[in-house]
Amino acid sequence: MENINTYSPECSPVNVSLPPPPPPVKSNCGTKLKKSTDMLLQKCNSFASKATRDSWDRMFDEARGADVLIHTDDNGLIYAHSNVIGMASDVIRGMMKQDKKKPHRKSISILGVPHDAVRVFIRFLYSSCYEKQDMEDFAIHLLVLSHVYVVPHLKRVCESHFENTLLNKENVIDVFQVALLCDAPRLALLCHRMILNSFEEVSTSEGWQAMKQSHPSLQKELLRSVSYELNNLKQKSRKQKEIQTYTQLYDAMEAFVHICRDGCREIGPTKIENPHASCGFQACDGLEQLLKHMAGCKLRSIPGGCSRCKRMWQLLELHSRICVDSEQCRVPLCSDFKERMKKQSRKDEKRWKLLVKNVLSTKRIGGSPYFLQAIDVTL
Repeated sequence: MENINTYSPECSPVNVSLPPPPPPVKSNCGTKLKKSTDMLLQKCNSFASKATRDSWDRMFDEARGADVLIHTDDNGLIYAHSNVIGMASDVIRGMMKQDKKKPHRKSISILGVPHDAVRVFIRFLYSSCYEKQDMEDFAIHLLVLSHVYVVPHLKRVCESHFENTLLNKENVIDVFQVALLCDAPRLALLCHRMILNSFEEVSTSEGWQAMKQSHPSLQKELLRSVSYELNNLKQKSRKQKEIQTYTQLYDAMEAFVHICRDGCREIGPTKIENPHASCGFQACDGLEQLLKHMAGCKLRSIPGGCSRCKRMWQLLELHSRICVDSEQCRVPLCSDFKERMKKQSRKDEKRWKLLVKNVLSTKRIGGSPYFLQAIDVTL
């Protein structure tokens, strides 16, 4: 059949080729994923025209010429057409071939799920349609049926509904177990994340209590995962605090050089006209207060005396260890501390080198020309 949408130059008044279509508008991956998911959910109730859907639904509801009996729980019966459900599911087609009792009327059984869930499932095989309330009531059962009878499209629909609307803290344990059994790794991962993020609430749900009785090994695995995640969060928090501390120390070292070389506010070789103006070094305020305190403190020379003065001595020693040229350096006692390094024990020297390495590693890119490079510091 000729494609009426195909452009033909002979049909145009002027024999000129059409311009190419405009390039697609670029968007971020998150927006594309959300749009595709929303589109899937919107189309789940409408994969064909309304007339076609109504015809398939009427064929299923009226069951005219039905040649398959489907037995469900509570002695329920559903009539279906072998050609339709056999084309939709290879597993069901194989089950019908095994029934050789009545060649003109096949009989199969779908047990273990509610009768209404089986009816929704068979209806989906006809028209790919379902009611919103049916999906909310039987989503877990439909996920199981789609896996057992190999209906990938229905499986994707169920997973999408759980990911977007149906998954909550009350049913997450049940959905997690079903996702593991039904080979739905993405859904299982989302459930696992929800369990870790809301463990206190999830652990009090009925699903958790039932899992303790039916699958104690899975419960132990989840408890290990929760413990592992908590340890990771603690380590991450501790690492972030360490990085913040090392960054503050590096900023303090830069501010030291700035104060002693250029001067800042009331301290330094050059008097600043506007002492209240910002210099760009956040650590200047704290260092100026420490320097002023140290200059007038009477306890600094007493063993075990002023803690603030001790902190200042430590900052001065740290500067001397990362300073490139102590002879040209204007920071007080820089060269004296370098001489003092030679008399320290190996244990203290190793501890200081580790601190210097961590401080310098916070500024891997660029760095200051007045300090050593991180690659030059070795333990």
